Amino acid sequence: MGSPDGQGWSRLCRPVVFGGLLKWCPRTPMANFQGHALPGSFFLIVGLWWSVKYPLKYFHQKGKRSQLIHYYQRLEIIEAAIRTLFSVIGILAEQFVPDGPHVHLYHENHWIKLMNWQHSTMYLFFAISGITDMLTYLVTHVPLGFDRLVMAVAAFNEGFLFYHHVHNRPPLDQYIHSLLLCAVFGGALSIFLEVILRDNIVLELFRTSLVILQGTWFWQIGFVLFPPSGAPAWDQQDHANIMFITMCFCWHYAAALCIVAVNYSLVYCLVPRLKRHGGEIIGIQKLKSDHTCQKALLSGSDEE
Repeated sequence: MGSPDGQGWSRLCRPVVFGGLLKWCPRTPMANFQGHALPGSFFLIVGLWWSVKYPLKYFHQKGKRSQLIHYYQRLEIIEAAIRTLFSVIGILAEQFVPDGPHVHLYHENHWIKLMNWQHSTMYLFFAISGITDMLTYLVTHVPLGFDRLVMAVAAFNEGFLFYHHVHNRPPLDQYIHSLLLCAVFGGALSIFLEVILRDNIVLELFRTSLVILQGTWFWQIGFVLFPPSGAPAWDQQDHANIMFITMCFCWHYAAALCIVAVNYSLVYCLVPRLKRHGGEIIGIQKLKSDHTCQKALLSGSDEE
């Protein structure tokens, strides 16, 4: 393999300063298809749910009935618990896969599976965000907007980790991950604005579209860098592939916008029917209660 100055060694090892000494340690092995499909599925599920939840909440807010407010609070708690569960599953998957670090960070003068540790750190901050969301609706002393602030920090942390995730990688690998940063930092900015502009439907739908984009793009990264089923690998030095990936990213976001628009339209068409149906039920119940009262009054007058 040659000396540390050789090209072959430099691919597999990197210098690390530890205890004042320069040491060479093995690089963290690259991830796999499943490592990108798992977070992609989590983001996609959450994004699709938000594309339905926020329009429902927006169209129902006009009524502002206390029963609906209580219902949405319970819904927010359940959603936050599920997002926390997703994050815990992600941490466990990154740590305890057969070739994972198993909660070992440093051993015999080299770091262990730093890529898995970075993914675990990303999941950790999203778990903190989910717990904060639950506390916001369960504890009255949590300041308004604090849940959005923690979510924005979690999104920023994701982008910060991925920015330092692809150094010394092939051009296509670096570029396809850098496109992901557009969605991540855009989402972090949108969530931060929600700290001030609470329940703004435009910001909520913009965030939703970026979360769906993250989900589909994680899957795209997996298919490009780690083709499943033995498909031929992409040439990571070919500039034409980079040009195509740029277009593909735009197509992914167009698809995300279409999903948000379609779900918004479906909810818009569905909510009036639900309101009419609910109004008819309330009206029938009211007529029945009035009829019962009249019967009670008549029976009382007959007894007299």
